[in-house]
Amino acid sequence: MSDHITLVGNIVGDLEQRATRGGGSVAAFRLAVGERRLDKERGEWVDAHTNYYSISVFGELGANALRSLRKGERVVLSGRLRLREWETETKRGVSADVVADAIGHDLRWGTTRFDRTPKPTAQTAPSPDRAAADTEAQAGGAMEAAWSVPGAPGEPVGVRAGAGGLVEAADLEAPF
Repeated sequence: MSDHITLVGNIVGDLEQRATRGGGSVAAFRLAVGERRLDKERGEWVDAHTNYYSISVFGELGANALRSLRKGERVVLSGRLRLREWETETKRGVSADVVADAIGHDLRWGTTRFDRTPKPTAQTAPSPDRAAADTEAQAGGAMEAAWSVPGAPGEPVGVRAGAGGLVEAADLEAPF
């Protein structure tokens, strides 16, 4: 079971391209989701608590994210949340990891332009086995259970978590 979550926040740092064990591409970044509130005594808006999320974006969505998103941009993101406990020799904590299902710029803060990704040609079309797996994954079939997110049951051996809660993407299995 996974918790679906929608986040609106700012990208912290540059997006990183990582690879799964199977050689698939993953876009990874951190998202800061801050809270603002009105300080009635001072009569002004002030920043309150900020939560940080580790975001993983697989497949074509990840490839498009790498081409489209930059540090500091405000985005709206929908995905699946996993809370993962971690521990080092000196610290322990919980990190919030999200596998993104959809991402877009927050148009309250700027404008963007949409460029459709070209459809694959016969030369770049996926093999029939890959196409069947992609169709099954899009339908929410068994492929979803074939990959893992840190903290999920059956998570791969060797997932490394540091004090910052980062996970090596090479330890993730991709949904494609």
